[in-house]
Amino acid sequence: MQRKAYVPGAAALLVALLAGCTSGSADSGTTDDANPGEAGTATAVAQPGKYRTLPEPCGAVSHGTLDSLLPGIKQITDTDQRETAYEGDATLTFDTDRKVGCRWKVESTDATDHLLVDFERVVSYDNAVSDDSEAQTIFATKETAADLPEPTASATASDSASASASASATPSSSATSSSSASASASASPSPTGLEPRTLSDLGDEAFVDDALSSSGSTAKQRTVTVVFRTSNVIVTVEYDEQPATVGVVPDSQKMQDRARKLAAQLADSLNG
Repeated sequence: MQRKAYVPGAAALLVALLAGCTSGSADSGTTDDANPGEAGTATAVAQPGKYRTLPEPCGAVSHGTLDSLLPGIKQITDTDQRETAYEGDATLTFDTDRKVGCRWKVESTDATDHLLVDFERVVSYDNAVSDDSEAQTIFATKETAADLPEPTASATASDSASASASASATPSSSATSSSSASASASASPSPTGLEPRTLSDLGDEAFVDDALSSSGSTAKQRTVTVVFRTSNVIVTVEYDEQPATVGVVPDSQKMQDRARKLAAQLADSLNG
């Protein structure tokens, strides 16, 4: 009799438990349905840049171009020494996928010439900022540091004429330290029409800097720098020349043409 007395209570308890489980399942379903909506509102990840690697810098400039920029190479009679001069010296780097460069220095009977080619691949570590946008910011910083003068009508006309002349000339190249170029630009301005300026015919954006040192009684050293960006890669071409004779001034037009031609070749090789 006692066992029968407890049956109704057990049945009631079972009903309550079943009701609780049913309620929990409904609640759980509601929560699961909400998750997809939350995922859909997540911030989209910015696109990576076009370039994932960089070229080998010391092999990026042809022997013919080096002959034009560094005339002293052809004056080297020893075959092994001439080959060493062509090879250049790689700049120090800790990550060849991010930054590489190569330097050449050659003396001739008329002058000493230096050439530097530098490649930097920009990678953004912010998921909301693309590699290209980060590269634009870095390029803008370099352009600001160059302290380019305000563009003039004569400079724009000269730039167009120079670009046209370069297209029909023999490829060559050159460049030099952008930091030293900008430092001396205000003290030693370039000839009219060849002032430091932005370039519209190279990469996504570019500029050229040109400076003549004011080193007292010693020979004047001219430094020409071309910097351009294509997607998430920034390329710097630095070219300088110091004549062996005091009073001789390196030709600005010639050096700018060479540096810009080399920069155009490098831009083509990146896009090839």
